[in-house]
This record gives sequence, structure tokens and C-alpha cells, in this order.
Amino acid sequence: MNEGLNVAVLTVSDTRTHETDTSGQFLEESLLVSGHQLADRAIVIDDIYQIRARLSSWIADRAVHAVLVTGGTGFSGRDSTPEAVLPLFDKTIEGFGEVFRALSFDEIGSSTVQSRAIAGLANRTAIFCMPGSTGACRTAWNGLIKDQLDEAHRPCNFVKVLRGEV
Repeated sequence: MNEGLNVAVLTVSDTRTHETDTSGQFLEESLLVSGHQLADRAIVIDDIYQIRARLSSWIADRAVHAVLVTGGTGFSGRDSTPEAVLPLFDKTIEGFGEVFRALSFDEIGSSTVQSRAIAGLANRTAIFCMPGSTGACRTAWNGLIKDQLDEAHRPCNFVKVLRGEV
């Protein structure tokens, strides 16, 4: 990787604090180890409008290249991350959810069907939404996101798109 990206981390949770947010901490540490910069990190409750508000501010900020969202992708009554985020996308990254569930199947079996992991682009900002467990974040980061945010990854990655070079 040559020059890192500015990446924000958003945890969607009604119960986690900065001290108990192991998934957000994992994502922050992983992006830093990979040579990226932490643009910002926040926790919001599982509320469609609070999720959209936080994401919208980062999407509008040209200095933020990507956002990693953890939590709110399941089927419980309060899980609303996909509903909050999908209307913000200019383009969806269909393969993200598909490949995430394929990788996750090897780890948790058929329970992976309950993951509504999604990703997309909004105003040249990549947004990756994954489940709230640290294990799921590890699977998404190591299996997909790390390479797609690495300009040396071939045959393709998202870096030039996020920097506005194509």
C-alpha cells in the first residue's frame, strides 16, 4: 500500500460504549495497521435517522474515503442499519454481502443467512456494513475490505474511485 485512506468507523449499538466496543476497536486497529488514517469514530444507537445523520456528515466530507459500519445488520426488532444506509448509496456493491456470507458460512454455518451485510458507494465514499460481532468484523476486514482499500491489490480495488481519480 502506498498512501493510506481516511477511514471512519461507526458502531451501531444500543448498549456499547467506547470501552466495550471490541468490534469498533478491532476495525480501528486493523485500518491503522494497514496504513490508513482514522478519520473519526463514533457510536450511535440503532435508529435509522441517527445512523443516516452520522453517515451523511462523513459522506459529505471529501476527506473521508471510506466508512466501516459494525452492528444493526441482523433481524432483531431494532436492527435497522440496512434500512438506514441503502437510500444513501449511489451504487451498491452487490458482491460484498454475497462474498461475506460465503466466507462466514465456513465459520458459523447456516446462521450466516441472518446477516444483512451490505456495501455501497455514496459521493465517492465506500461504506461497508457488517454484523456487530468482532468475529464478523474480522471476517469482513481480512476477507474483503482490507484488499479493496489497498491500491496495490490486483486485479482491482476501490482506491482510485475513492480518491476521485477515475
